Amino acid sequence: MNRDLYIDFAKGMATLSIIFIHTAFWSGQFYILPEIRIFSLVFDVALFYALSGITSGSNIEKTFYRLLKLQITYMIFVTLLFFLDYFFKVFGLTFFSPEWLQNFYSTFGSKYAATSISTVPQWENLGNWYLHQYTNADTFPVVMGSFWYLKVYYILTVFGVLILRFFPKHINWFIGLCGALTLLFNIFPEIYPSGQVGYVAFYMTIFLAGNRLKGKKIPTKAIPVLYAAVALALIGLFSFYGNEVFFKISKNKFPPQTPYIVWTLFSLVTLFVFYNRLKVTKENFVTYIGRNAIFFYFGQGISSSLIYFLVVPLKDSMPWWVLMILIYSINIILASVISAGLKKVDEAGWKTLQFLRRKTAAG
Repeated sequence: MNRDLYIDFAKGMATLSIIFIHTAFWSGQFYILPEIRIFSLVFDVALFYALSGITSGSNIEKTFYRLLKLQITYMIFVTLLFFLDYFFKVFGLTFFSPEWLQNFYSTFGSKYAATSISTVPQWENLGNWYLHQYTNADTFPVVMGSFWYLKVYYILTVFGVLILRFFPKHINWFIGLCGALTLLFNIFPEIYPSGQVGYVAFYMTIFLAGNRLKGKKIPTKAIPVLYAAVALALIGLFSFYGNEVFFKISKNKFPPQTPYIVWTLFSLVTLFVFYNRLKVTKENFVTYIGRNAIFFYFGQGISSSLIYFLVVPLKDSMPWWVLMILIYSINIILASVISAGLKKVDEAGWKTLQFLRRKTAAG
């Protein structure tokens, strides 16, 4: 079966958008205009959940094996991250001082000040990371700050494949149920549940809607209607909440609430409109990113942490938009290099695990 390069292309574009979002919202807090930071959220993680829905099927064994591979890859990565963070602290304490390390970490801002600088490994952090409790990695704060997506992805994929397998004729009912819950939580915010419920209700709606469009094409006549509906939703958003809601969209992302949900509609409609319409016939850099999206997602957490040390000394030396383009370009280059390295580490990790599996099974 030929690989659908549009899916890779869309994943690649979504990944590049995530890199820009983390460029804007992390180190970008020092110099990028708030308006630009908010506009960066137009193309956000909702695209990944929609694409997951499009590519998902009802084969439980295949899906669970894919999740197992992802979990092992994730564990290899966070193990590497744990030791990089630990050895950097040992290096700083051995050759410099605790004050030097505190000053180093202050580059990330007071919100991410290091609290556990010690030569004793914090093994409980590694255990928590394995189980998707994302306590901060002091040396690379953006990594754990962007991993919330992964936990929701696991939940969506497990429940999604169960719905597709055992309730194939009731998918529309589940879309309606999840959509109704999302609507209910937003109409009555006092009952909006904590934890993952709000995330799963909204993103499961997108996941299942994507699956319903699998292999289909949105009719040409429906396209202006969909974009008109998005425009009306945006007009209604600003009419109801006022223009000041624009600067609150990012705060309404965690968990997803009405302003952020409406803000994502344009990107979702665009993704679905171009699905089975835009033909990508050749591999390119964007499809390469999409094919290796998970490694880029891991890599951009590290690269988006590293660029702080360029932003802080350069933020007053050039126009903000020039610095933004420069830092974003560097972030993409760094993420590309780091993702390639992580892929090599992952391959080595898998070979080691397979060797151990063969040796232990032989006995």
